[in-house]
Amino acid sequence: MTRLDGKKAFVTGGTRGIGRAIALRLARSGCDVAVNYLRSRKPAEETAALIEETGRSCLPLRGNVADEESVATMFETIATELGGLDILVSNAASGVLKPALELTAKHWRWTMDINAAALLPLARHSVAMMPKGGGKIVAVSSLGAVRAIPNYTAVGASKAALESLVRHLAAELAPRGINVNAVSAGTVDTDALKHFPSRDEMLAVTERRTPAGRLVTPEDVADVVHFLCTPESSMIHGQIIIVDGGYSIIA
Repeated sequence: MTRLDGKKAFVTGGTRGIGRAIALRLARSGCDVAVNYLRSRKPAEETAALIEETGRSCLPLRGNVADEESVATMFETIATELGGLDILVSNAASGVLKPALELTAKHWRWTMDINAAALLPLARHSVAMMPKGGGKIVAVSSLGAVRAIPNYTAVGASKAALESLVRHLAAELAPRGINVNAVSAGTVDTDALKHFPSRDEMLAVTERRTPAGRLVTPEDVADVVHFLCTPESSMIHGQIIIVDGGYSIIA
């Protein structure tokens, strides 16, 4: 597959799990990578070290993607340190896991702001820094956008909103040579899954029902994100690519 030598990428939530795998995949393909994190510095330092082992540079950026001032500050640093941007991967996610009737307005806003609304300022700043020849924007979604999962109401709704936003951005930005797509991941065993009370059962059921015979790994998701960042994906616009080993095709 085509390498991405010399490209500049920004991965939000890029220091753990799927985000870290994406950042490393892009670095191994030749990208210099900025990785965003919200709280813990240690995983950011560990990710930076792994990226620098590939021979590429890493720029750790602490910031809240749901805060527009914080987003603007991060992009100011990217402009200074990287000098431009070719690829945005909107991966940072959070949310409240509760039954629908236990959700408050605060829970709803928190989840929507981080998982869906954040893509707008991220895209706006990214597009302003992308070269005239175009660029790539990839959002990370989940099957909860189209399936009802216990306690996933707010997160699932936010991912559905994210996927709709991807389609609208794709339609607006395609004439400028910018591809906007999303990767919808099946069940991936990351730290985020520890917040589910039925984690072990969920993993076992998913693995048993997956035609491919195993769970999706962060690296599986990263490979598809990488593809969507290459020239080979130039005619893919506004699509949601499902990476789940076939889980979602089984009734």
